Amino acid sequence: MISAETRARFDALVAKYPERRSALIPILHAVQAEAGYLSSEAIEWVAGYLGLSPADVMSVASFYDMLNLEPVGRHMIYVCHNLSCTFLGGERLIRHLESRLGIHCGETTRDGQITLKRMECLGACGTAPVLQVDGVFHEQMTAEKADALLERLRNGTPAPRSGPLPSGEKVG
Repeated sequence: MISAETRARFDALVAKYPERRSALIPILHAVQAEAGYLSSEAIEWVAGYLGLSPADVMSVASFYDMLNLEPVGRHMIYVCHNLSCTFLGGERLIRHLESRLGIHCGETTRDGQITLKRMECLGACGTAPVLQVDGVFHEQMTAEKADALLERLRNGTPAPRSGPLPSGEKVG
């Protein structure tokens, strides 16, 4: 299930922590990146590797929205629905995406390409509403911008980052 290269990365990661269990979240992220989601077999493997019970690992894996316990689409869209995003149109954006994709939050399109999820907070209140596509933040989202992102995903074109960069530079 886990490649030898990944196992070596885990060994190096665990060595950085005073206790093996401290590496749990980074290891869950790495397993998910390799396997696509955290299957029950993956949960058991991580538990055995770190010397934890599967229940301990599952309690962490099921707590965090960014960890998936079921297969997900090729592309992940997370829409913030915290207070600032909701006030500035986040719920309208979610309804728009659900309508355009023909799914509800937490579901994957029939073609397996896109999974839509809510996220409690993406940490960009000043540029709300915000969504994240495959780890890339898109701020000050509108239905039109979301439609353009969906079109790019469907065409296999990477979605450019929107909004301000940390340095203050802008992306075209």
